[in-house]
Amino acid sequence: MAAGDGNLELEAVRISLRGRLLLDIDAAIEAGSVLTIRGPSGSGKSSLFALLAGFLDPSFTASGKAILGGRDLLALAPEKRGVGLMFQDALLFPHMSVGRNLTFAIPAVRRGRGLRKAMAENMLEGLGLAGTFDRSPMTLSGGQAARVSLARTLLSEPRLLLLDEPFSRLDAALRPEIRELVFREVATRRIPALLVTHDAHDIPKYGKVIEIGG
Repeated sequence: MAAGDGNLELEAVRISLRGRLLLDIDAAIEAGSVLTIRGPSGSGKSSLFALLAGFLDPSFTASGKAILGGRDLLALAPEKRGVGLMFQDALLFPHMSVGRNLTFAIPAVRRGRGLRKAMAENMLEGLGLAGTFDRSPMTLSGGQAARVSLARTLLSEPRLLLLDEPFSRLDAALRPEIRELVFREVATRRIPALLVTHDAHDIPKYGKVIEIGG
């Protein structure tokens, strides 16, 4: 599995909508660490994620740079950026098995059905989901679906991870487990990560926090 490229540097990243400045941020995210962004609705958090992933609505105006691995992500086509996303919902394809959900995400350069299946099964085993390859996502518990979503994101070999309140829909008993699992994988794989959350409990103990729009 590919490791991260290093730190992410957000340099004078500004997003405006119809002349109104929504967000103005300079920040550095070290490889393997999580930067948390907090702010009220409409403060530009989702717009920042959309900008980094490459699907910001053209009605917005953006400037600045996001340097990762010596390249400005904002100058690359979306499919070349290597950005992985996790949302509130697992968003698994219901018509595909768990295993097919995972192999679908593996980059095309990883050739061979046997190799791709082995990669998916190894990931499932590493996340405590051994034996679920052929199951339907509809049979999974909330915690299992969240782990499969994480597995799919990691198998896409992201260079940057965007976490959009990924724990908010989980049962209170599950949240600490899934939260620590995600942060552990971020650290192990040396991937810089951005987290948006409204819950202070979701912020990594030693992570940095930026408040915007206050």
